[in-house]
Amino acid sequence: MSNPNLDYHAIPVPGKLSIEATKPCNTQAELSMAYSPGVADPCLEIHAKPENVYDYTAKGNLVAVVSDGTAVLGLGDIGPHAGLPVMEGKSVLFKRFAGIDAIGICLSHVRGKDGRTDPARVIETVERLEPAFGGINLEDIGAPACFEIEEELKKRMPIPVFHDDQHGTAIICTAGILNSLKILGKDVSSVRMVINGAGAAGISCAEMCVRAGIRRENILMCDSKGVIHRGRAEGLSAQKAAFAAETSARTLADALSGADVFLGLSVANCVTREMVASMAKDPVIFAMANPVPEIAPAEAVAAGAAVVGTGRSDFHNQVNNVLGFPGIFRGALDSRASSINEEMKMAAALALADLASREIPAQIKDYLSTAYPKDADNGMFDGACPLSREYVIPKPFDPRVVPHVARAVAEAAVRTGVARAVIDDFNAYEKQVAARIAAGRQ
Repeated sequence: MSNPNLDYHAIPVPGKLSIEATKPCNTQAELSMAYSPGVADPCLEIHAKPENVYDYTAKGNLVAVVSDGTAVLGLGDIGPHAGLPVMEGKSVLFKRFAGIDAIGICLSHVRGKDGRTDPARVIETVERLEPAFGGINLEDIGAPACFEIEEELKKRMPIPVFHDDQHGTAIICTAGILNSLKILGKDVSSVRMVINGAGAAGISCAEMCVRAGIRRENILMCDSKGVIHRGRAEGLSAQKAAFAAETSARTLADALSGADVFLGLSVANCVTREMVASMAKDPVIFAMANPVPEIAPAEAVAAGAAVVGTGRSDFHNQVNNVLGFPGIFRGALDSRASSINEEMKMAAALALADLASREIPAQIKDYLSTAYPKDADNGMFDGACPLSREYVIPKPFDPRVVPHVARAVAEAAVRTGVARAVIDDFNAYEKQVAARIAAGRQ
C-alpha cells in the first residue's frame, strides 16, 4: 500500500525544494549580464561598499536552516541525512508563510571523541556561511550544545541567529499563557507554573515567562529525574541550575499540586486527571509533547482545566512555531537587524497575543472559514474580541499573523538600535508585507 507521506516527499521529484531564477537568461545579452562580463559590475560595487551586497544579491531574503540532526522532532538523534527532510520542510514554511527563501544545511563531522556534538565545530562552520545568508535558523540541535552554539554565533555573526526550537516555542507559549491568564482574570505575577521538560524549549519557555512577568520563584521545573531543586543543583547545567527551587516537591505530581499553569515539553501521558484536579482552580494546561501530548485535552478538561493547548493541529490552541519564525525573520530581514534580541522576541509574543484579541475582518473571516470550517461553524472567529478559552493564540493560516509579527519585530529592532535599514511608516510596512506575501502565493 502506498504511503502518502512518503509519496509527498518523493513524487514527482525527490524533495520539496527547487531553485528558481528571478531574472531572465534567454538571450546572449542576458547571459552576459547574469554572468561574465556583466556580473563584474555588482561585484565591484559590493567590494567598494560591502552593504551593497543586500542590493545586488539574494542575501537579504535568504536564510540557512542549520542542523546537526541530534534532536530531530520527537525522533531524537537520527543524524544529518535523516534530518534533511525536516530542514527542507522548514524551508517550505519560510517560503509559504513569509516569502523568505531558505535552504536546509545539515552538518556532519561535528561530533567530538565522546560522540556528542562539539559546539566549536558547528560554530566554526556556520560562522563561515555569513557572506551568503541574511539570517541563520538553528534547528533540531540537542541541549546543551545548542545553548553554546547560539550564544557564540550571536556574538560572532552580524546577522540574525535564532534557535527556533528554543525561542519559537517560547514565543508562542508566552502569547498563549498571557491571553489565558487574561481570560481567567489571573495576575501573571502571582501564578504558579510547572514546566515538565528541561531541554532547550523548556528552559527557553521558562526564561521568557519570567520576562513576561511570572516570578522565577513561582516556577518549578521538572526533568527526567523529577523536580529540579536546590538539593540536586550540583552537576546541573547552568541553564537548569537557574531554576533550582527551594521546595519540598520531588515529583511532577508534587509540583502540580496548587499550580495555575502547566507547560509540557516532555513525554506522552505523564499527567493524569488526578494531577490536574490537584491544581488551582481553572488551571491552564499546555501539553505539547508530539504526537501524543502529556494529557489528552478531553481528559484535562474533564479534570477541570480551563484552557488547554497542544502541539497538534487537530485540537484547539495549537502551539505551532509557524506562528513565530516566519514573521520574526521577515521583520528582522526587512529591518536588516544585526541580531534578534530579547525585545524583538517579546514583541513577537505580544503581537500574537494582541492579534487573537482583534476583531477579524470579513474577508479574513471568510478565508479562515475555509481553512477551519468546524471552528467557524462554532463561532470561534466572531465578535469584536474573539479571544476565548478555545482561541488564545491565532491560527497558523491567518494571513494577518506574519505581517503583524514582522511589524512588531521590526519596530523593536529599530527601537533597540539593531536595525540597519530605515522604516519610516510601520503601518505602511505591515500592509506592504501582507501584499508582498499575497502576491508571492499567486
